[in-house]
Amino acid sequence: MTGTATLETRVLNCSFEANRVITDVNFTLRPGERRALIGPNGAGKTTFLNLLTGRLRPSSGNILLNGEDVTELGEARRIRLGIGRTFQITSLFPKMSVRENVFLAVAECDGIAGNIFRSVLSHRAQLERMDELVHRVGLSDVADVQAQLLPYGRQRLLEIAIALALRPKILLLDEPAAGIPTAESHVILDIIATVPKEIAVLLIDHDMDLVFRFAQQISVLVQGSIFLEGSPAEIAADARVREVYLGDSKHGRPAAA
Repeated sequence: MTGTATLETRVLNCSFEANRVITDVNFTLRPGERRALIGPNGAGKTTFLNLLTGRLRPSSGNILLNGEDVTELGEARRIRLGIGRTFQITSLFPKMSVRENVFLAVAECDGIAGNIFRSVLSHRAQLERMDELVHRVGLSDVADVQAQLLPYGRQRLLEIAIALALRPKILLLDEPAAGIPTAESHVILDIIATVPKEIAVLLIDHDMDLVFRFAQQISVLVQGSIFLEGSPAEIAADARVREVYLGDSKHGRPAAA
């Protein structure tokens, strides 16, 4: 699962009974792009990610990967096609160690998950990749610690390692800085900086300092619809966004959210 990919939605809608959550969203994430998706609580950001990954099915509209319609494909199939993600709430094997969590993802990616109990020497390449990923996200010092014993912020880092282990073409990060003190959010940026440039990254986060330092482009979602898209400078300069979401109508820069 190497190379580049474009992820696109066309007139995407999602309703839960009479409640419209996503409305007519047209969205494109291009190869290698660093894009952020922001919006108030309840705007539909996580629902949108769940639609992109196949966790939810849209009420109407289409999702395309490299021009191919994947709307009807399930979550597992989309992962194999290169869509990786982290979750707003961590999704780990809590009693397994950091290394074991990452190794399982590496084994799944390499198609050896059914043979993981063979001799360790027969999985040398996978073990080396596991250790490289654990080191990349700064967890080498706790590599043998159970996931459930890690501070929440470090669990987020482990989730990123697992997502990267699947060799995604597109990486969707749902609030990766949750549980990490604002002063330490640079750790997330440092990790994203190690992601190969051809992998597109879409980030959702409420830490506006993180968002504006990360993004090349920003999409603003309000009540399930794309309200505005543009560069960080364009978003920060828009009076409507500052007043409604960023909360700073007097200055040309985002306020912390």
